[in-house]
Amino acid sequence: MSDRPSEWDKYLLGSVLFISLLFGGGTANGLYTDTLIEIAAIVSAAAVFSQTSGQRVPHSVLWLLIFAVALVILQIVPLPAAIFSGLRPELLLADSGLVGETRFRFVSVGIGRTIECLLYLVAAAAFFLSVLRLRVEQVHGLLPFFFMGVICNGLAGAIQYSLSDDIAIEGLLPFTINAGLFANENHFAALLFVSIPFVVYYGLFRGHLLSGSLGLVTLLLLLLAAGSRAGVLIGLAITVLSIVFLSARSKASGFGILLIFIALSVYTMGAWTKIDAEAVDPDFGRGEFARTTVEGIKENWATGVGFGNFQKAYQIYEKEEMIFKQYVNHAHNEYLEIAFEGGALAILLMVLYFVILLMAFNRIRRDPLQKAAFLSVSFLLIHSLVDYPLRTEALAMTFAFMNAIIFHKGFADRLAQKNELIEIDHNGDKLFVPIETSSQRKPRLTSRRAKHKHERARYKHE
Repeated sequence: MSDRPSEWDKYLLGSVLFISLLFGGGTANGLYTDTLIEIAAIVSAAAVFSQTSGQRVPHSVLWLLIFAVALVILQIVPLPAAIFSGLRPELLLADSGLVGETRFRFVSVGIGRTIECLLYLVAAAAFFLSVLRLRVEQVHGLLPFFFMGVICNGLAGAIQYSLSDDIAIEGLLPFTINAGLFANENHFAALLFVSIPFVVYYGLFRGHLLSGSLGLVTLLLLLLAAGSRAGVLIGLAITVLSIVFLSARSKASGFGILLIFIALSVYTMGAWTKIDAEAVDPDFGRGEFARTTVEGIKENWATGVGFGNFQKAYQIYEKEEMIFKQYVNHAHNEYLEIAFEGGALAILLMVLYFVILLMAFNRIRRDPLQKAAFLSVSFLLIHSLVDYPLRTEALAMTFAFMNAIIFHKGFADRLAQKNELIEIDHNGDKLFVPIETSSQRKPRLTSRRAKHKHERARYKHE
């Protein structure tokens, strides 16, 4: 029997990640594809947790997830009606005949949507925790699954943009495909730019500089073709930072980096042309969405309106002149939307997450893969200021995967082991052998000298 550890958990989680990138690009509510992905993630996580693992889960992250799930559950638990007195407008008191018109009420104004969000959160958290239980080499092994999903989306986008500037595919998935395999071109752009640090990582640290450069150019061209203003700007910024941030410890030549920066200059001119041709924010745009959402937060700051109920509650605070045939489905600012739906406790959890993330950054500065994941997470969070990328299953699973890389304790443990080993070349094979520290050598030298003195004393005596 082979002593080689099994790899089925890596392939299982990798398949979930790949499938989510293929079918999880929709933004509508109640998509059966999203439900299937969530079930697959939970079942796969249960299988992974059924096995013993030597990897530790950070307690701070675990408690953060527990509190987040508890907050969503609290919103669908009947509470005494007196609690809500003066905390929210009468239109949002959420009476329910299931629990009585006067005695009890829910925090959520739409129980069904909040339950959907609960399943959404549990699936992402389960996938995140299951990746944390993998060995470091298995976490590296999930990257090809991620790249395959990005390549499939990129090929779909390239075909669409080569045929027409405005092509929609209907009937293939339960949502209309508008860019890559996504319903929203901004979310397609988000997948492209979060891939850039990993492409740079493979080019600089895996010895694939040529293929990495070609992949980087392809991603940037697709971002220009997608036409997302935020995606173009973030793609440019994350490329520059990835090269500077990651190349500090790589063996790539300065000449190659110079060529990449020249290409970035050409890309900047194209990006500026694309952005200058369009209005940054029309009257009926993100600025108005934000102002209206803030009004809703002020009147529901204590409890929120329930996760998944933005669209329903937002309409109460809309100005009359802002009501058109088209309706606002999201705030286009993830943080404002979470604050509106979750209230003060949701704001507190967001602050705690940022604190934990910054603390993790101090521990990952020596591992290039973790640094790449940190860059991707950071820019996805920046993009969330002007959009709602994490509301799609594909990007939610990607976000969970990248956070798992950041918070995985195995990288630090492996680095500590490498510091105690030295690499040697043995018949063409690279081997790591322990390094004797000075504290280890000293007792050994002392014992040899003592033994030698003892032998000399015994010789003279004889």
